[in-house]
Amino acid sequence: MKIFIICSKSFYDKVIPIKLELEKTGHVVSLPNCFENPETEAQYREMGKIEHAKWKAEMIKHSEDVINTNDAVLVLNFDKNGQSNYVGGATFLEMYDAFRLGKKIYMYNDVPEGMLKDEIEGFEPIILNQKIDLII
Repeated sequence: MKIFIICSKSFYDKVIPIKLELEKTGHVVSLPNCFENPETEAQYREMGKIEHAKWKAEMIKHSEDVINTNDAVLVLNFDKNGQSNYVGGATFLEMYDAFRLGKKIYMYNDVPEGMLKDEIEGFEPIILNQKIDLII
């Protein structure tokens, strides 16, 4: 299966071990946007609001293209700033695109509590509870 890992850049340090585990079982993995340079967004933000907004729009479109070429997304959702199983705005949009495109949505941890809980549950994600071997 071709799997696109999506997550907050705060979790990029957890991506490689999970990628390697997925590849051991034969999956092909696409890494999160800007994984190679996590400071890309900060660089665009420094250029000003207009440049940052243009870049952000390009990234949202790019994510949809990547999702379209994969069979599934794997949401890495860990605790962040006191919030359990954090899912940020960009990750939520990627989940939505995966849902619209009929792709499987796997979540590493349970759906977070909060204002988007109902919508995330509506995407019918498969909750792994950190058990990567459940991805089939």
